Amino acid sequence: MRAIGMSLALIFMATAAQAQQAPQRDMTPHTYTSASDVTALIAKAKSERKDGQANVTERILMLAPYGANLEYRASIGPAAIHEHDAELMYVIDGSATMVTGGKLVDEKRTNPANLSGTAIEGGASQHVSKGDFMFVPENTAHWFSAIDGVLVLMTLHVPRPVPAAQ
Repeated sequence: MRAIGMSLALIFMATAAQAQQAPQRDMTPHTYTSASDVTALIAKAKSERKDGQANVTERILMLAPYGANLEYRASIGPAAIHEHDAELMYVIDGSATMVTGGKLVDEKRTNPANLSGTAIEGGASQHVSKGDFMFVPENTAHWFSAIDGVLVLMTLHVPRPVPAAQ
């Protein structure tokens, strides 16, 4: 009996430690955020950003399976491909050069649904600025190759159960 109790205690402690090492994002519904809340999220992201960190993300809205995020980008980060999600982006503030299409350079898998790279070869460049919207289809390489100061985005990943029409 004592051995079972010790085993359960060890399993509980290991599970608790593992949960602390890999925090889960809060999936509690959050369906309204005011303009002043967004301003506070921008200030929070700016204060939490560490030197050399390309992107800080804060949750704006949540209604599973959808979550709208604020992305505070102060430097160029990796290029990406989301294999199962399209991504809607809105520029809240700032400007940048966005590259879409082409092929990832130094491609590597970051998780079961995403690929990452150091840049994009052969994509199309588009200057984006405050007020602009972009939709990146699933399986499309995308990357901000230049950021003019700071770029603040609202991003929404949209699961696509069927392949997009070609």
